[in-house]
Amino acid sequence: MTTEAKGTVATPTRRERQRAATYDEIVTVARRLLGEPEPLSLRAIAAEMGLTAPALYRYVNSYHELMMLVARSIFADVISAMTEARDRYADDDPAAQTLAAAVAFRAWALAHPEEFGLIFANAAIARPDGAAQGAETSGAPGDATAKMSEAPGSIDLSAQGGEGFGQFFADIFRRLWDRYTFDVPPDEDLDPTLLELLRDQRATGTLPCDFPGLPLGLSWIFIRCWARLYGTVTLEVFKHMDHGVITSGALFRSTLADSGRDLGFGEDMPRLQALTDAEMARQEQATD
Repeated sequence: MTTEAKGTVATPTRRERQRAATYDEIVTVARRLLGEPEPLSLRAIAAEMGLTAPALYRYVNSYHELMMLVARSIFADVISAMTEARDRYADDDPAAQTLAAAVAFRAWALAHPEEFGLIFANAAIARPDGAAQGAETSGAPGDATAKMSEAPGSIDLSAQGGEGFGQFFADIFRRLWDRYTFDVPPDEDLDPTLLELLRDQRATGTLPCDFPGLPLGLSWIFIRCWARLYGTVTLEVFKHMDHGVITSGALFRSTLADSGRDLGFGEDMPRLQALTDAEMARQEQATD
């Protein structure tokens, strides 16, 4: 074994590069097979790659590990798409960054329904007791979860990159608060049951988009804005509404406008609505 000088990075060996390339191919093939009618399995991936199943197990120990690798890869692509959109606008314009990222999220989801279904339509493929929960899916045609009900044990896909996804929006959201200082409900105005839940989540470090030292109402507004965005995009991805409504983007635009009012965009709304239209047109051109 060679000794590397302190502070230098070891150059991967040929074997390490080949192994990394095989991992990349496994994930690429798995993601492609998500769109096939047959359930995703290690055997199917091995066959696609021209390997035997035992040979594939030298790289992936289990179906559980495969799903973790796939989830991380998908989350990385989603965040990359949103980052590219966000970075078209300056950091001192967090509203523009938020809307551009939201449009990019929707465009990615519509273009990758199976992958969206895997990491956003279910928190875990199977219950901790090992019983498959494929029957508990949304029932959407081609839903990825329904095709993966063989997965043993609990596979929390949201943990395989989900934290980075949440942090992406949390960073912008804090700057939105600094820029617009929108109204936030004080603790006494929140439903008592909700307030207790938010307090418990803050105490255990599980509160979505927590802002220590700031009112819990700020996190509550963030949750509501995310619920609007996620709910609308999910309905569109799984085609649970009229096709014309989806293609027009009317509901999506309305969703962003509703959140904009909560976030105090006020007189900035006309500029931001025009920006949203431009971003949606950009995304449509990119997919043509």
